[in-house]
Amino acid sequence: MDPLWAVGQFAGMVLDMVRGLADVKVWLPRTVDESWRIGVGSLFIVLLISSFTGGVTALQAGYQFTGNIPIYVVGSLVTESVVLELGPVLVGLILAGRIGARYAAELGTMRVTEQIDALESLGRAPSSYLLIPRVLACLLMIPVLVVIADFVAVGTGWIMAKSTLGISNQDFAYGARVYWHPLDGWYSVIKGFFFAGAISLISCYRGFTTKQGAEGVGRSTTGAVVTSSILILLLDVVLAKLILKPK
Repeated sequence: MDPLWAVGQFAGMVLDMVRGLADVKVWLPRTVDESWRIGVGSLFIVLLISSFTGGVTALQAGYQFTGNIPIYVVGSLVTESVVLELGPVLVGLILAGRIGARYAAELGTMRVTEQIDALESLGRAPSSYLLIPRVLACLLMIPVLVVIADFVAVGTGWIMAKSTLGISNQDFAYGARVYWHPLDGWYSVIKGFFFAGAISLISCYRGFTTKQGAEGVGRSTTGAVVTSSILILLLDVVLAKLILKPK
């Protein structure tokens, strides 16, 4: 596909979504339902990934720790690593596979079975029924899941650090606070918001423009996951460059 043609199609889809925002009665109830599906459906995998992330971070800190370094630094290492990087990025990549693949497969199947064409022939805007609820649900719920993952990962790392290094609660809490900046928490949420936009928009676009039957659905699903994952990693670098300034 011609890249310029693809950019034009993507821009047209986004423009249709902006126009469709006026149909609040159509997309609002569907957004609530989709938010519930994303939040509840993804909660287990997010808790699992964040628990392992915090635990492994603490174990690696224990492996590298030497007596020349104040033990409270472990609290700083676990907290900052999780909140600034591991929490939002790992959650974004996992949800790119879970949510992105589902969106691309659902919309792709509807496209090749002409359900979307039937909706358009009835004078209904597919953007209000199919696209806006999915995108808004991601923008609402993925940052929430990132915050939950941050808390769980830090808590798991705290417990693992205590069992591995014998660090006290006071030392870990002091280390978590000493290098903490108010921007750190907001930065994690901002990354979750941008990752949500990448996952939802790319997956909806790939599904919405699917062609060539079942084979096309498979290509759209794979392409949605791969493209979303690459874009998440690219956004990770760009946001760090734009937001995190040396003190």
